Amino acid sequence: MNFENFQLQGRVAIVTGCNTGLGQGMAMALAQAGADIVGVNQSAPHETQENVEALGRTFLDLRANLSDIGGLSGLVTAALKLTGTVDILVNNAGIIRRDGAINFTEKDWDDVIDLNMKTVFFFSQAVARQFMAQGTGGKIINIASMLSYQGGVRVPSYTAAKSGVMGVTRALANEWAKHGINVNAIAPGYMDTNNTAPLRADAQRNSAILERIPAGRWGEPNDLAGPAVFLASKASNYVHGHTLAVDGGWLAR
Repeated sequence: MNFENFQLQGRVAIVTGCNTGLGQGMAMALAQAGADIVGVNQSAPHETQENVEALGRTFLDLRANLSDIGGLSGLVTAALKLTGTVDILVNNAGIIRRDGAINFTEKDWDDVIDLNMKTVFFFSQAVARQFMAQGTGGKIINIASMLSYQGGVRVPSYTAAKSGVMGVTRALANEWAKHGINVNAIAPGYMDTNNTAPLRADAQRNSAILERIPAGRWGEPNDLAGPAVFLASKASNYVHGHTLAVDGGWLAR
């Protein structure tokens, strides 16, 4: 096996929502493999930028409201200032709203669907157009969820969006594989992030979740490092339309 296939030297990766949590962990992993990072966030990713630059990689800090798809092509143009090309997109940015389905509001539905699914599609489209113009192919990694497979409780719009992400990943792979574009997804399990803070703070829910995870612990951002590098590298060139669960064995239970 040629381990150079896992290296990302000379590649530029756009990572959305990389100021904390899973996005930060994946940005760091890609930088450790050699990629320069374009971080797209609403708030300053100070720690992520410092860590990436400490590795000797370049970090371009772009700010955007990703729910506004009108600015997506401009973000791609801005990213090209690094090396003139874009090679990897990680669609990580997302939000969650919790309430019973009987009381769920239209705003909470639309806000989550717009960012977690609509933006994923249209940012993938904008980056794929650049990949095709370059003629070099590229890698798109979408972030799905355990709720791409399951219904969940009190998160109807999140479940709908993440189920949609899995479907869109397959649909785009079907159309773009012939252009050398790999579209895949990672489905994190129950991870120790800001989104899951309410669950971890609820002793009963926390205990029930841990009891079902064969690994016996919540996942950490670093657990996505290997999968992200694999799907961003040449090592995954024949992997198309797949959603890789990184869940401590949750789905196997």
